[in-house]
Amino acid sequence: MDAAGTELADRIRALLGAEGLEERRMFGSRAFLQGGRILVGARKGGILLLRVESEHSAELLLRPGVSRARMGGRTMSANWLDVASEALADDAELVAWLDIAREELPRD
Repeated sequence: MDAAGTELADRIRALLGAEGLEERRMFGSRAFLQGGRILVGARKGGILLLRVESEHSAELLLRPGVSRARMGGRTMSANWLDVASEALADDAELVAWLDIAREELPRD
């Protein structure tokens, strides 16, 4: 991971705290899991990987800096979005996306 991804991971860690959170290196990024499920990921370039319910992705894709996530040369399902670093410029913006991720996390 590059410096921008590491900085984003540090910001996520500071904002989420450690309560009930697991952190793992996955797919060349730093993934943050809650209850064994990926909540968000910090990717190269300071891109936030976000897991959402597919029925909400179309609405979220209308926001600036949001696109369907790509892994390698493949576009991932509608449940996975990338949020560009420009859309995460301050902690208030990042917290808003972390809140969306927590709301969207599937509950068993």
